Amino acid sequence: MLHKLNSIKILLILITLCFFVACNNHKTIKQKEIVKVPEKMDDQISDNIKSVLDFASTSNGSIGDSIQLAQFKFVNAFYSKNDFKGVWSKTETWNPIADSMFQFIKKSKYYGLYPEDYHFNELKKLRSKIETDSLTRMDAVVWTRADLMLTDAFMKTLKDLKEGRLLDDSVSIVSKENAADSFFIPKFNEALASGNLTATFDSVEPKNIYYASLKEMLPDFVDNMDTQKYAYINFPYIDTLQFYKDLHKRLLQSGIGSDSTELPDSVTLSKEIKKYQKKHKLTADGKVGEQTVSSLNSYDYEKFRRIAVTLDRYKELPQLPEKYLMVNIPAFGLRVWDNDSVVVESKVIVGKPTTPTPLLTSAISNMVTYPNWTIPESIIKKDILPALKVNPGYLAAKGFVLVDYHGNQVDPYKVKWAKYTNGIPWKIVQLSGYENALGIFKFNFSNPYFVYLHDTNQRYLFSNTYRALSHGCVRVQNWEAVAFYIAKNDSLATKKGQRVSYNADSIKTWVANEDRKTIIVKKRLPLYIEYFTCDATNNKIVFYDDIYNKDQFLEEKFFADKSF
Repeated sequence: MLHKLNSIKILLILITLCFFVACNNHKTIKQKEIVKVPEKMDDQISDNIKSVLDFASTSNGSIGDSIQLAQFKFVNAFYSKNDFKGVWSKTETWNPIADSMFQFIKKSKYYGLYPEDYHFNELKKLRSKIETDSLTRMDAVVWTRADLMLTDAFMKTLKDLKEGRLLDDSVSIVSKENAADSFFIPKFNEALASGNLTATFDSVEPKNIYYASLKEMLPDFVDNMDTQKYAYINFPYIDTLQFYKDLHKRLLQSGIGSDSTELPDSVTLSKEIKKYQKKHKLTADGKVGEQTVSSLNSYDYEKFRRIAVTLDRYKELPQLPEKYLMVNIPAFGLRVWDNDSVVVESKVIVGKPTTPTPLLTSAISNMVTYPNWTIPESIIKKDILPALKVNPGYLAAKGFVLVDYHGNQVDPYKVKWAKYTNGIPWKIVQLSGYENALGIFKFNFSNPYFVYLHDTNQRYLFSNTYRALSHGCVRVQNWEAVAFYIAKNDSLATKKGQRVSYNADSIKTWVANEDRKTIIVKKRLPLYIEYFTCDATNNKIVFYDDIYNKDQFLEEKFFADKSF
């Protein structure tokens, strides 16, 4: 019995100790601290910064009042090296750089950023209270929070301007081992020493012409934008009733239709659609198609999100060389750049949404006149094999030949096609000629997707506005100008005394004679196939359809809850 009582006593003591330790480990932060002597404010802020950061280290960066430091690791590293001294104010007065930082955050939309991501609303309230309430001005807690938020805003702005917001943390600069000492803290010290925040921020932005041109157009867009958020119309749709409800709501937001929550009848709705189409210079047929939905979804709030995503995509580009070829998938366009000047432009046809053209970086290594086309396995499985099971003569009708991997032709009539369901042990080749799907010219480059740039035997399709029509390769309308530029570039790169193996005239002759030639490119032309749904063209921002819904996915992931 005595042993049992002793055990209970020991257990109670242990519970009490655990409770005591837990209570002592539960950190709290001050909610208010009035400093009556201004000269003592800076020392108190320093003490508070240390204790608040200590609290934040155990609360996922939270510093109270729903305020969270997005870049706590770098904020903490800076203050630890700076004896926890405040840097944005002195004796209850903002330093000039604090005003600069606040104004930069306020106008961060000019950089494709959202002010709310940098504590704008919280800082605005604090600044207003400090200016209008003498008691708040003496509160060290207020100045402490302001100091930490401004430093956090600087660190996050620095990171977002350098690399954007779309990267996973695993590949972001924030995950690099020495990022605090090699980048964040030196840049912060540079800004504090010079007093020029903008110069520091500008120094980390990408230097490519795409980013600079779009950013230059952004202030005018932002200053004149309609900040209302309209209903987004999903298209194509599955739920027909929901689609027309969303459509009706969106038309009401544009001032079209009666102010009613009920869905109008089909005749009335068609008239409302036609009214919208006329207003926006669309084909006024009263029917809702891709063009009309695209227009309904292209309001300023949505456009800004597109711009934000595009600017971040530009930040992910490598340092571009002097000469390169860029395909922009949503623009259905190709440009060859030479020292920041466009020397060749062409319409292109890209992959359908079901067979999208992949994003890639490579370099054109050779060109082929009158190429054969080895049909990809994906097309064989989906289109050709089912046709062969019905009619082995399908290949001949299409100008295709069946060959083994030694190049020997195989008679399709001697194959039992019914037993093949997931591919075949042969290649299917379309021989060169004007009817070849690749046309009469092809540009090869190393890539794991088996895609290339080429001419086409369906040149009439270049007159279409919507040109996402291929199986993944990029069809080039002005292929000849691209080929001639590569030939000229190869000639310029040839050293004195060396012989040029081909030139533009050679290409013209081989094409005229229908000769099949493989042309090795000595000076490989860098190639980028990218996805930008807007750009700066002719001194204005031009928007393109998000044909693969890549931007819509990113906008919902990163910017769905953002406002102005």
